[in-house]
Amino acid sequence: MFIQPDWPAPKRVQAISTTRQGGVSRAPFESLNLGMHVGDSEKDVLANRQQLPRSEQIIWLNQVHGNAVHRLNVGSEQNVSADASIALDTGITCAVMTADCLPVLFCHRQGLAVGAAHAGWRGLAAGVLENTLAALPGQPEDYLVWLGPAIGPNAFEVGEDVKQAFAADYDAFKSTDKSGKFLADIYQLARACLARAGVNEIYGGEYCTHQQACRFFSYRRDGQTGRMASLIWLEDH
Repeated sequence: MFIQPDWPAPKRVQAISTTRQGGVSRAPFESLNLGMHVGDSEKDVLANRQQLPRSEQIIWLNQVHGNAVHRLNVGSEQNVSADASIALDTGITCAVMTADCLPVLFCHRQGLAVGAAHAGWRGLAAGVLENTLAALPGQPEDYLVWLGPAIGPNAFEVGEDVKQAFAADYDAFKSTDKSGKFLADIYQLARACLARAGVNEIYGGEYCTHQQACRFFSYRRDGQTGRMASLIWLEDH
């Protein structure tokens, strides 16, 4: 039901990424859909969200494929338009929803802060990861980063416009037999952005939401579908 990041985070940092399994939603959202905006029953989505750890402290964003970062506090407003959030205190959970886009989790090595970013190709090109690091205290090298489930490099077909948006990372694109089409490695693109920003330890990046249909929602594969969530929060020392 939940994936736990495999990274050497301090004990007070807790994080999970959900799968599509274990909820109450019906087709085409079966079953652990956490997105309120996709046409699913509100009652079912709320029931699914109640299954998440510390559900009462999750702050959901209105994600717009941009690069804005929202600092969370206890009692922060829900559904602020942003694609990343950070938290420096306990009692708050950062959350991003995805169904092919890349969820990226950040934690300070000493457990001083955490963050979560929603990184589709537009957000990556616009600098959402760099902006998240800039909003977090300390330096980029103070952070561990985990790349959650996203569309894999054998399924993410894009056009020339996407390739041109990442001129420094052409090696993340492979030509296909279709004119002007490429397969993009969103994990490689994220790693390149993070490395240039100064992050030394990057984990995850082994899933494919598009190809693992029993485990993950995929917008590209199914069109109308649910959303997974990646969550991160701080516990008391």
